[in-house]
This record gives sequence, structure tokens and C-alpha cells, in this order.
Amino acid sequence: MTSQHRAPRRARIALWLGVAATAAVLTAGCSNSTEPGVPGTGAPQQGSGTPTITANAAKQLCDMIRPEAAKWRAEDAAEARLKFNATVQDWALRNNGVNIAVMRNRAVIDQTTLAACPDVHEAAVQAIRTPDLASGLAGF
Repeated sequence: MTSQHRAPRRARIALWLGVAATAAVLTAGCSNSTEPGVPGTGAPQQGSGTPTITANAAKQLCDMIRPEAAKWRAEDAAEARLKFNATVQDWALRNNGVNIAVMRNRAVIDQTTLAACPDVHEAAVQAIRTPDLASGLAGF
């Protein structure tokens, strides 16, 4: 790859990292959540005041990852993980406080996708080249 091709790519990666970091900072104060809800059920943990990951939110995550996983597979590992992070950030921001649940317990992404769409979970793990989705999250 020539240096002409690397510069725009590095700029894109830097931009995505900046967006992810900004989103994380802006949303950190949006909830006092410390634990995720019960993935895929829509049921909060008893007495926790925790935002829940509803069945609809779980489906939305699956629907957002499904078409992207094939694209990520064609990217190098670092860019694939960057785009995966951006997708999860986008999903979390759309679901009122779920971002805090993910920050506190990254494994909730694995739990949610395994429960709602195990095929999508497996495709994403292979595409981002990590042992699990939690390992691929950097901005949380």
C-alpha cells in the first residue's frame, strides 16, 4: 500500500476513534446504570434501576451487525474492529442508557447477540478476528 493510500485511511480511523471517544464522553453522564438488564428479555434486574436491553433492542443490534459483518471480513482486522465499535456505539446511543450497561459489562454484547442471533454473533466474531465481541470493543 502506498503512503498516499495510508494517509486517508489513517485519517478515517482517527476520525472514527474521535467520534467513538466523543460519544463515550457525552453519554457517560446519561445514566447511573452499573449493570446491564437481562439480555434479550426486556426485563430489568430486580431493584437495579438499570436500563434494559429489550428484545427489540437486541433485534436492532442483530439487524445492524448482520449486513456489516461481511463487509468487515473484507477489511483488515483493525479497521473491522473500528467499524464494529462504531456500530455498537450507534446502537447503544439509540437505546437510552444501554451504552452505560455496555461500558460496565462488555460481555453483554456477546450475551445479547448469542441469545438473539447466534449466527450474527459468530459472523461478527470471525469478521473482527477476536475470540468474542467483548474483546473487540475499545470505546466502552
